[in-house]
This record gives sequence, C-alpha cells and structure tokens, in this order.
Amino acid sequence: MIFLKNATLRLADKILFDNVNISILQGQRIGVVGRNGAGKSTLLKLISGISEFDSGSVEIQKNKKIAYMPQEFVFLSEKTIFDEVFSVFDYHINISKRKLELEDIFKNQNPDEDNPKLEDNIQEYLKLIEELENFDENSAITKTKDILNNLGFIDLAKPVFELSVGWKMRLLLAKLLLQEADFYLFDEPTNHLDINTKLWFERFLKDSSFSFLLITHDRHFLDNCCDYILEIERGNAKVFTGNYEKYLNLKEQQKELTESAYKRQQKEIAKKEEIIEKFRYTASKAKMAQSMIKKLDKIDIIEPEPALPTIKLDFSKIEQPGKVILKFNNLEKSFNNQPIFNNISGEIQRNDKIAIVASNGAGKTTLINILTNKYKSDNTDSSIEFGHNVKLAVFEQDQLKALDPNNTVYQEISNSCNHDICESQIRGTLGAFLFKQNDVKKKISVLSGGERNRVAMVKILLSKANFLILDEPTNHLDLYSKEILLQALSQYNGTILFVSHDQDFLDKLANKIFILNPDELYVYPDNYKSYLETQRMLKK
Repeated sequence: MIFLKNATLRLADKILFDNVNISILQGQRIGVVGRNGAGKSTLLKLISGISEFDSGSVEIQKNKKIAYMPQEFVFLSEKTIFDEVFSVFDYHINISKRKLELEDIFKNQNPDEDNPKLEDNIQEYLKLIEELENFDENSAITKTKDILNNLGFIDLAKPVFELSVGWKMRLLLAKLLLQEADFYLFDEPTNHLDINTKLWFERFLKDSSFSFLLITHDRHFLDNCCDYILEIERGNAKVFTGNYEKYLNLKEQQKELTESAYKRQQKEIAKKEEIIEKFRYTASKAKMAQSMIKKLDKIDIIEPEPALPTIKLDFSKIEQPGKVILKFNNLEKSFNNQPIFNNISGEIQRNDKIAIVASNGAGKTTLINILTNKYKSDNTDSSIEFGHNVKLAVFEQDQLKALDPNNTVYQEISNSCNHDICESQIRGTLGAFLFKQNDVKKKISVLSGGERNRVAMVKILLSKANFLILDEPTNHLDLYSKEILLQALSQYNGTILFVSHDQDFLDKLANKIFILNPDELYVYPDNYKSYLETQRMLKK
C-alpha cells in the first residue's frame, strides 16, 4: 500500500533517514516508536506529502485514501460542532442535491420537445446514482452524532471557535474517522483524550478495518491495538512483528547478541592493534602491519544500542506517617452555578497508591485543588484532615507556574532540597531523568513541556515527602520518560494520590481506584485493569 524506497533526509547536521526502505501493507496496524527527535512525526509528514525526502521516494498504491492527523492543528471555523464535522459529507450532499435537480428536470420534461441536453443529463444522472450507491444521509447523520458523543461532545450546536485546543483536536479526529480512509497516519491522537474516551477510541481501532501508522506515548495502545512496531533509530527504520511488549522482548534479545558481538569485535581489534604496534617499525614485519592497518580501517564497527536509563533512589530517610494519611468528608464545588460534585468523602491510608478516575470536566483537578487548599469546598460542613506526621508534596499540571523560569535546572532542584541532600545525589537523580551533563545548566524557560515535568518530578522525589499528590504527571512524557517515572514511583515507599489518563501507568502504579462521580466517590480496592474487567462482567 505504502512503499518507501531509498528514502534519505538530513535536517541540519543530523541524518534522520539514511537510505530507508519500508513496505507497509494492507491490513497492518503499526505503532511507531523511537526516542525524541528520531523522526517519528517527520515520517508521517513525509508520507502524507506535507514534506519531502532529500532523495528516494514515497509510493502510495492507486485508489487508496490516506488520512493524516497531526499533533497540532489550527481550527478556524464559524460553524457549529455538528456542521463542521458533517462537512466531511459535503460532496455527497451536493451530488444528492444535483440528483434531485435532474429528477425534477426529467419530471418536467415534455416528451414531445427536443432536448439536446437530455442525453448528457441522463449520463450525469447515472454517474451520480453510482456515486451515491453507498451513501445514506440519515445514516451519515447518525454516525456523525455517534462519533461526536463518544468523543465527549454534548452540545453539538456549540460554535467551533468557542472550543479549547484539546476539544478542537477531538473534532479533527472525528472528521478523520468519518472519512473512512484506507490508511490513517495518527500522530499522538490520544493526547487530548480522557481515560473514558481513550477506551472508546481503543475499541474503535480494534473494530475498524483500516490500516494505520500510530505514534503514541500511551503504551496500552501499542500493546493492544498494534500488531507491528516500526522502530526509528539512528537513521534506520525497521518493522517488527508483534505488539510493543513483544518488540521489547525481541529488542532485549537483539541487544544481548549485539553486545556480545561488540565485545568480541573489540577484543579482536585490540589484539590486532597490539600486533600492529609491535611490528609496524620492524623491517621484516612492516608490510604485514600495514596490511593489518588497512583491514582494520575497513571493518564495520558494531555499535551497541545506547542503554535506556534505569533509576535507583534512596527513600530510606522518609519519615513514616500514621496509618491514616488523609480523611475528607462532604466536599462540594460549583463554578458559575454549575455543580461539579457534592457529597464527596474518602480516606487515604499509608502506602496507598490511589488513582482518581473520571471523565474530563468531572472535577479530578478540582478535587485535588480542594485537598491541597487551593480551593475551598462550597459546603461549610465539609472537612479535610491530614494524619500524623504527613509531609505533602504536590505535582501540578501547569509547571510554568510551579517552576522559576529564571533558574537553571540544577538551581531549581538544589534550591528546593534539604541541606543534607548532596550535589552528587541531585546530579544522579537528574541524570536518571535524562538530564545529562550540560542539560542541568539549561534555563527552565527554554525547556519543553516534558522536560519541565521531569524537573518537577525530581523536585518532588528529593523532597522527602511521605505523601505525593500528582496531577497528570505523565503529560508530555514520551515512552522512555514514562518508564523512568514508573520505576521511580514504584520504588517510592510513601503514599500517592494521582490523576493520569495513561492506562498502562494506571494499571502498573495504582493499587486502589477512586471513581469520581457527581454525587459520590466510589472506591474500588484493586488496580485499574481489574476495575475495567469487573465493569465488563457487570455489563454482560
């Protein structure tokens, strides 16, 4: 279906694609992985035709429709939500109108009059019937409303220009899905979806017949929706059969083989260099030494893959709190006379790792802001009580407000740490969170969203807090950064209350779930995967 032939692209002094050859076939559902800057988004732009390779070609099978969803899109529209999405069918609606016009012409045609255009009108009419054969306007209306509702849209008469950036991206996703393309290029389509909408989108992908290339930092989608993985690394691109978990297993086996081969090659090179050094100045052996030098120059040096960082933190100095960390009762909040929730009560105990789960707009961040005293509960009879010896640290969604833009990365961390945390521990933790050498000298103001999140997380982990409240800690993080964060929080021996729309992160970190509803906080005493399975069983 899509073929890349000898594709090469250089950006500045970096080779993104070096003579790449890939065949993407009908039916393949491919997850695209690679480190930041490897060229994942660039590849989708190249296939879509937005950008071009320096050399080589992209060939797309004839009569195959390709749809592309970028990470960012400027949506300028005066239409309502429904009208904007339904405009996908404008072509069919227009030819339906033309068909009716022709039918009126035929109906009013006097059979005794000579009409030189009659034959042309008949041919046009037959062509329109053929094009409309599989189009049903009522069905299109129903499908449009169904997709919009499943993506979380309620007021379909609302103007598009009133929507936030995130909701506009959902709107774009709805339009693309209604196009029913043969092949989709998805660049982070889940970025602006909440957990419930992600679950619907996962089912939609599984039930659909189209093929796709999917860039996502949500491992759950790579494991459950993809049967191939396209890896982009150091200018090369390679397709692996299987989902992301299988890909990681294959990569681990490949890494062991490559490292063994690298060590053997290095020993061989060292041995030959020793012989060369010994005999290069000996008259009788100089010719042999020169021959060995030439052979060494021609050797293709095996390059082992850069090791992914691992992290080991010392949380032994965190003081233990009492058994009950936090109790809250009868919390209530409204904004502009619109109730968010009421009668919200709960208890958090020592070593709980609790995820708050709800749809966007249900009040997850609002609840966190009440618990951390940023907002006040509307109910004067409500109460919030922290337990004995609880030391709290909070990770906020907006790190631009939480970090000092004038500080360097190192200054931001060292200024917030206790005096007994040494420089080597700070630098070691920053290194584990991918801040290497001169990276720690960067100003906060120039960091990306993902980099700011990593700085904020290092601050929290070095704070010696025994209770962490984390609001979307996985935002802007790639797969590798999420894995590092998960390693760190799994080692943490304190209590965590967190919000995340990343299902893999939820499954692996939470041991209890708070389901936030408008009139109650329901507690599920197990992980998120178990909760979903229970919900499925109840619906049968």
